[in-house]
Amino acid sequence: MDTECRGPQQGGSSCWATGAAAWSSSQQKRQRCEGSSSDQVGSSTSASVQMSESELPDTDYVENEEEDYYMDDDDDCDDENGDDSEYEFDEADFNQQLADKFDDLDLPPGVEATVPWLQKLAANDEQDGASDELVEDEITRKYKAFQQFYTVQNFSDHHYANKSVGKTSREWAKRIQHDWKLLEKDLPASIFVRVAEDRMDLLRAAIIGPKGTPYHDGLFFFDAHFTSNYPSEPPLVYYHSGGLRLNPNLYNCGKVCLSLLGTWSGSGCEKWNSAHSTMLQVLVSIQALILNEKPYFNEPGYAGSANTTTGQQHSVEYNKTTFLHSCRTMLYSLRRPPEHFGDLVAGHFRERGRTILAACKHYLEGNMVGSEVPEEEEAEYDGTGASSSSSSSSSSVPKKQQVMRVDPLGRRTQFTDNLKTLFEDLLMEFNVKGADTRKFLEDKVKKNLPAA
Repeated sequence: MDTECRGPQQGGSSCWATGAAAWSSSQQKRQRCEGSSSDQVGSSTSASVQMSESELPDTDYVENEEEDYYMDDDDDCDDENGDDSEYEFDEADFNQQLADKFDDLDLPPGVEATVPWLQKLAANDEQDGASDELVEDEITRKYKAFQQFYTVQNFSDHHYANKSVGKTSREWAKRIQHDWKLLEKDLPASIFVRVAEDRMDLLRAAIIGPKGTPYHDGLFFFDAHFTSNYPSEPPLVYYHSGGLRLNPNLYNCGKVCLSLLGTWSGSGCEKWNSAHSTMLQVLVSIQALILNEKPYFNEPGYAGSANTTTGQQHSVEYNKTTFLHSCRTMLYSLRRPPEHFGDLVAGHFRERGRTILAACKHYLEGNMVGSEVPEEEEAEYDGTGASSSSSSSSSSVPKKQQVMRVDPLGRRTQFTDNLKTLFEDLLMEFNVKGADTRKFLEDKVKKNLPAA
């Protein structure tokens, strides 16, 4: 959002003098140069200075420094006409002097701004507030209009953009169009897809992390490429990891390990079948089989320890690291949204931001990552239009079950410190996107400490 910044007014060369006709002739004439205030570097003449949302610092307010105004003697500023006695009252100039002198003065509530310069400032403040509301409304409008399946012209940042598909057949094109129809018709509500009109071989998908997992409310992006041998061989799939490995099947280099893709061993229906397997099946498998509740046991050799105390403890610790990486992935996506998905990223985290922050609080209290945030805690932070069925909230989960899902290790570790830092970063980013962060910001002010 481009926001108008109102900085200090630079003084001109004109000076105004108090005339003898308006003042007692016995008073010593004094003059004031408007330009004197420009010598102060970094001063601000308005308490309504605003910054671009993308450049907000990690503070809750911006301090305004007072400007000093100097009254100089006659010999410091010469009158152009050489006749000080003939002073003509200039209302506009007089109002400007009042504005300069009382710029930092806050009027008590209910006091009417009858002076023109005060009326103008009030109007500007109203316009700025309306502008912020329009931007937020624009984010919501675009988010609601974001279709699950849509055809774009091309991808400039696609992982396989520079990979040539080679010579293709009519059957190849028909099969891909068949996949498109399936995606358009049967995509789950938590998966979004874009395909390219100029490059039928390219596809990009965004998958929302399922509730009850350490991936809840996250956005995970995948690029797919249909080779010229498709569907005889499965598509190539790349995960936008941001350099993070948050799952045994999702490498930090972008590799996706899945039997359906032929990147992991499998048998029977687990393998790609050219007659029946589809891109829709690939995306649903990634969401259900990879982004699951206990990804630790996806690692080969660890599944056998699933029913042991040691295995469960390792799983709990793995989920902590996974959630931290998921939060970092959120920040990565917010700051560098993949092409054609910017509206989804902004709207999704504006809607889910409060829920994600509440979950962070819940985990910092010692509850297991992925456990449901209690209904009463959700109600405490409610105050937005966000859906009450957000991923990490659950009114249907009994309290007894929620209480039991407490971290069995129960100790403060590096996870706590890392999550506190990420909480602050997410709070800032979500606030920029217009998420309901009011309660968390109020808590910061009350405690005068980072919210945690």
